[in-house]
Amino acid sequence: MKFDVITLFPEMFSGPLSESIIKRAQEDKLIEINYHNLRDFATDKHKTVDDTPYGGGQGMVLKVDVMDAALRQVKSHPSAKLGARKLKVKSKTRIILLTPQGKRLNQDKVRELAQKYNNLILIAGHYEGFDERIREKLIDEEISIGDFVLTGGELPAMILVDAVSRMVPGVLAEGSADEESFMQKDEDGKYLKEYPQYTKPVEYNGWTVPEILKSGNHKKIADWRNNMRKK
Repeated sequence: MKFDVITLFPEMFSGPLSESIIKRAQEDKLIEINYHNLRDFATDKHKTVDDTPYGGGQGMVLKVDVMDAALRQVKSHPSAKLGARKLKVKSKTRIILLTPQGKRLNQDKVRELAQKYNNLILIAGHYEGFDERIREKLIDEEISIGDFVLTGGELPAMILVDAVSRMVPGVLAEGSADEESFMQKDEDGKYLKEYPQYTKPVEYNGWTVPEILKSGNHKKIADWRNNMRKK
């Protein structure tokens, strides 16, 4: 899976996506993450990427011509690390705009993106917003991480990269995600949550591990865990 993030602040991504599981996935060439500074695609000497809105109003609006130039360049750029052979397996690209108005991100959408596409281009906006022509003409869909407003789309982009990366084969140990929250549904179609976990010490400050988990009865333990996942 190849991720391309178009942003005004690429340095924001270096910490969160350079550690732990995501770091190993990149080292193992299971995923590739590239950051593209939108200012690099501006043509004037001041590297202007935004301007005042027509009709008046507060804030600055990201320019459609600069974004179009960025997208055309990013779409034409081959994978630097995964290699052409891997990308030919599912040569499909999805351009996603991270906005509060977008469709709410959930595990079904994460799974869909991981299974259907091998290149996600994520646009992390800033300032007042986008020229509406970006939304209407240049993207495939809008995604939101919740009904609230952030200072930019960088954090939502990080969340999307992390969530989708976990669904890429080989990133997690085989079977390790099967019992996580939102990975399975019950007979009524409701998501199952992950069951509670405990480890040593068996008692701490009077707080004890449930007796069933110490019983050694694997059938009863499995039933208890299944019931807990439905709560």
